[in-house]
Amino acid sequence: MFNDIGPLELVTLVVLAVLVFGPEKLPKMIQDVTRTIRKIREFSESAKADIREELGPEFKDFEFEDLNPKTFIRKQLDNDELGLKEIRNGFDLKKEMAEVTDAVHNRDTDSSSSSPSSSSGSSVGSIDMTKKPEKTDPDERPPFDADAT
Repeated sequence: MFNDIGPLELVTLVVLAVLVFGPEKLPKMIQDVTRTIRKIREFSESAKADIREELGPEFKDFEFEDLNPKTFIRKQLDNDELGLKEIRNGFDLKKEMAEVTDAVHNRDTDSSSSSPSSSSGSSVGSIDMTKKPEKTDPDERPPFDADAT
């Protein structure tokens, strides 16, 4: 709750509390504040227990911290059921971006310049992103893609 308060700030708060409430009333105020915080925590825990009871056994692993979007997404991405770690580790962003940049600027990549036969057509491992019209017969209709229309 107070993880981001430094020692200097804490001393400043204590001095202000002594000045505002006085040394006689300060222990009573601290007791009242701690009692209020304890009651709020008890109320919160009982509300959480009531909600879990009402949700039923389907939501037995439900955590209220999951309602925070950051926590929920982090928990889902750390879950290895989807195999996301293998996908994330197998994806080399720098290499992919270099290939896309080379394709956009019409430069030959290292794999296409190493073999003369692959420079004329598309190589097996990379995608040719240049817009070269395919040579087709004038009578032949272009291929139809049902998903594109």
